[in-house]
Amino acid sequence: MKLSREIKTGIIVVAGIVAFIFGLSYLKSSPLFENNKTFYAVYDDVGGLQPGTIVSINGFNVGNVTDIGFKDSSGKLLVTLTVSNDFEFSENSIAELFDTGIIGGKGVQIVPVFDEAPKAESGDTLQSKIKPGITELVQQKLTPLQLKVEGAVSNADSLLMNVNQILDEPTKKQLKQTIVSLNELVKSFKGSADNLNVLLDNNKMQLDSSLKNVSHITSNFSKLSDSLANSDLGGTLAEFQTTVGKLNGILEKIEKGEGSLGKLHKDDALYNNLAEASRELDLLLQDFRLNPKRYVNVSVFGKKQKEYTLPENDPAEQQDSIQQKENR
Repeated sequence: MKLSREIKTGIIVVAGIVAFIFGLSYLKSSPLFENNKTFYAVYDDVGGLQPGTIVSINGFNVGNVTDIGFKDSSGKLLVTLTVSNDFEFSENSIAELFDTGIIGGKGVQIVPVFDEAPKAESGDTLQSKIKPGITELVQQKLTPLQLKVEGAVSNADSLLMNVNQILDEPTKKQLKQTIVSLNELVKSFKGSADNLNVLLDNNKMQLDSSLKNVSHITSNFSKLSDSLANSDLGGTLAEFQTTVGKLNGILEKIEKGEGSLGKLHKDDALYNNLAEASRELDLLLQDFRLNPKRYVNVSVFGKKQKEYTLPENDPAEQQDSIQQKENR
């Protein structure tokens, strides 16, 4: 079959367009004609990462993802990244996979490390890291809370079951009676409170007067305390202690028999002599009162003094006899 010139021309044009498209795609992904470096990163799960996704450093776009494929039979994924040569970083830098939004889009950012390690060169495999997204963080936070809520619900169910087992019909009746009694008690308290309010209202003037008296008493006590504080109570107590000490010394000397009082306290013979002398003096005074002629005899006209005759039943003599019997 002989093809016409137009058909041949059309085939050549279509083939040229297809070749141009494939060549452009190849040159776009090839670093030979671009000022880019190619890096690799290995992930267990890329979470829907697509080729052409932008690669950033500190939020600035420096490249894109050119290819994603399986690394080996282990199922790990090898991601190819192209990064501009305008920014250099250490080979210990990290290619971090992160969520670009709440919807679930993924992006790759280079976390640069600046240390003494060699600079990252094209063809190096960077360390990889997956940054938890908002959904994963919420799930991590909510999982313990969910477990706690489930445990609380389970405990509540067990508690309700136990309460249902305890609250049988007799117990329910007793609870109802208790509630009725509590209501009556509350009513009684309310009545008492009303009565107390009435009592307070009726005696408001007296209560105010009593409170004022208490205030005056408190003020007087305050003044008394100030007076005591200013009256040198410490000095008075010190003098009192000195006086008590001296009195104790005197009593101690008396107890030892020192001094007149001590001798009188310790010497029984002296005490007896004083008692005997006091008794005799008492008899003498009594006899002088009852029998003055025994001691005084006055002769006015020079008459001869009569001799004194002891009267019968002399009280002084009787008192002397009684005292002598008591001494025996």
